[in-house]
Amino acid sequence: MHFDANRSEIEEASAKAAYTTVLSIIPTACMRPSSQTSINKCGIATAALVLLALSTAYASAGQDSTPGIAQAENVVLISIDGLRWEEVYSGIDPWLLNHDEYTKHQESMTNRFWAESGTDRRKLLMPFFWSTIAQEGQLLGNRSLNNRVNATNGHYFSYPGYNEILSGFGDERIDSNDKINNPNVTVLEFINRIPSFAGKVAAFGSWDVFPYIVNESRSGIPVNAGFEDATGDNLTTFELYLNKLQGQIPSPWTTVRFDAFTHHYALETLKKDRPRLLYIAYGETDDFAHDEDYDAYINSAHQTDAFIAELWNWTQSDDQYRDNTVFIITTDHGRGQKRDWSGHGSDITGAENIWIAAIGAGVPAQGELSTDSQSFQNQIAATVAAVLGHNFTSNHPVGPPLDSIVNRD
Repeated sequence: MHFDANRSEIEEASAKAAYTTVLSIIPTACMRPSSQTSINKCGIATAALVLLALSTAYASAGQDSTPGIAQAENVVLISIDGLRWEEVYSGIDPWLLNHDEYTKHQESMTNRFWAESGTDRRKLLMPFFWSTIAQEGQLLGNRSLNNRVNATNGHYFSYPGYNEILSGFGDERIDSNDKINNPNVTVLEFINRIPSFAGKVAAFGSWDVFPYIVNESRSGIPVNAGFEDATGDNLTTFELYLNKLQGQIPSPWTTVRFDAFTHHYALETLKKDRPRLLYIAYGETDDFAHDEDYDAYINSAHQTDAFIAELWNWTQSDDQYRDNTVFIITTDHGRGQKRDWSGHGSDITGAENIWIAAIGAGVPAQGELSTDSQSFQNQIAATVAAVLGHNFTSNHPVGPPLDSIVNRD
């Protein structure tokens, strides 16, 4: 890989760091892979390397955003923590459903979510995804159809995944979930620096690390996360009620609140402050999975689908957002299968496998993508910017926009 001698030392160091990061993903065995599994891993890592190498040319620090034709005036970016592609594309997992170690209420879960085919089960689990998005938008990452989406950060847990989603870069420096301010400029911060978007970007998360992931102190982007109340001088009656209720309903976790609070705080802000770029990070699915509570994991996935439907239906009823908004939905990491389903990380097979969905203005209505193709988590940030008519750049390579989502006509 060539590094331009005319670039600044910071740009050069960042590009080399990115290159080193991707190289580290490539197993030594790739030189002479000895099995189909190692060949597949080598192919994914090499594709990620090529993607980053190509994107280095258009991602240089300090460049002004090059305005293009906006596909939409508004974007809602949504993540559902650790929701497996298996449930998104096949509904409730029969192996997990029939193990009382993980599913405590098998009869009621069967009555609500079971059907003989995965196609029918997914409609029961996520009806908005498989009615509205499947008809009017698109879904990427059904590996059963060889349509693949992968994280590239090599860690396959939350902070590295969220950084990759938001900064378009799997940064080797981010190797824990510690509350450390993100050194990378996210697409949220990048867009907020554009005068027409200044003060029109907001973020909400159930996990209390999001103020650090977004780097709230540097970016100036308001982040409501963890157990934070809504603040400000113009709180609605409902926000005041949410503040009171949040203090009265104990969460089973010390760092994550229930998603209902995150959702309704975000929806109230959408109605009141009219952000043009809104990020919402739902978190329950991951925590219920770590608790090995498959009932709650499935119920949470089902409820999150309903939350997203409520957001979509509200935007389509509002003059500012109707037919002028794109939703992009994804996850930070995958999970293992069968007894490994509750875990993720570099040592769990399948934790690198993720998915992406999109719907809204200008997004081609392709439904479930069945083409044999490979996409990456690091392409989401540039896709968000491209939809808004801007070219996301940083002091490191970023993945290019997803061609299937970005309407370039």
